[in-house]
Amino acid sequence: MSVVGSLIFCLDCGNLLDNPSTVQTANIECSQCQATYPKAEFSNLKVITTTAEDAFPSKLRSKRSVVKTTLKKDELSEGAVINEKCPKCGNEEMHYHTLQLRSADEGATVFYTCTSCGYKFRTNN
Repeated sequence: MSVVGSLIFCLDCGNLLDNPSTVQTANIECSQCQATYPKAEFSNLKVITTTAEDAFPSKLRSKRSVVKTTLKKDELSEGAVINEKCPKCGNEEMHYHTLQLRSADEGATVFYTCTSCGYKFRTNN
């Protein structure tokens, strides 16, 4: 017998064998050459499939590679100033900027930096 994906083939003639879960007898018999295989050999059969990154090329997938997900420290500007209380020193003003780090249907990540003590934190909204 030969297993390809979830399909089982006869080793003698290459015919596609019946699904073991639908066979009522202890053996699976090839309908073409009458070769038999014990049904028990298939009881622990697990099928695992994977897809290569380039298996389904598309314009959307090719655009994904141009999105920058890591930034160097000097690439970020101070950001706009907002009236937000610093959790560390209590200062009432913070710089903030947003980045879309997660998928497009989720909110952006907001980065805050205290204008007084420089404390930094982020939130996902």
